Amino acid sequence: MATNPHAMASDETIVGSIDSTATSDEYVIADISADGAWLSMRADDALALPAWR
Repeated sequence: MATNPHAMASDETIVGSIDSTATSDEYVIADISADGAWLSMRADDALALPAWR
């Protein structure tokens, strides 16, 4: 049986946040249950929530 590479284990916690600095706003997605498991992009480039549906 094939496994789903996008499936999440029950102990994984994925969060999203806007990180504001003096020069820009960054949208950050992170798995807070793992070190170094995050990505970011300019908040202006992130899709609006309705576009994710």
